[in-house]
Amino acid sequence: MPRGKYTSHKGRNRRFTNPEELEEERRRDEQKKWRKQHNEGSSDEEEEATGSGDKRISEGDSSSEEDSSDDDTSKVKGVSNLIEIENPNRAQRKSKKLNNLSVEQEPEKPQLSRREREEIEKQRAQAHYQKLHAEGKTDQARADLARLAIVRQQREEAQKRRELEKKEREDAVKQKTAQTQKALGKK
Repeated sequence: MPRGKYTSHKGRNRRFTNPEELEEERRRDEQKKWRKQHNEGSSDEEEEATGSGDKRISEGDSSSEEDSSDDDTSKVKGVSNLIEIENPNRAQRKSKKLNNLSVEQEPEKPQLSRREREEIEKQRAQAHYQKLHAEGKTDQARADLARLAIVRQQREEAQKRRELEKKEREDAVKQKTAQTQKALGKK
């Protein structure tokens, strides 16, 4: 097969027919052959043949005895009866009817792989832990709340200390101004 510069466009897009479609096509061909053979007879046989032919169409070749008798009666030349040919280019697309589709069945949940299940379980555990942590029920949350209480207490003490120092400064400033006023003799 040449590669590179001299490649051909032929044969790139191949389509293969379904085995079900091939089987249906084979059945149709056998029915046509059967009808042709029985139409050659007298009119009485023709009426019987058409009646039985309609039954065969409705049955869909359910009996294997009829299939074997059809093969024996039809004359095939050469090796064509030995080789089954599937033509990939002969594609007959069948449209599905909405009546045939079953709506009642719920689609099954896709089976998750082990990794996906573990990932989902991990996410659930993380969300559960976050919820408990927010409520303060975990050891880490309790430790955080204890640290937070200590920090608040320290800040409150520092605030009180600053207020006391500020009052002391203000008192010192007042005393100093009072002394200077007294020394100047103003009052």
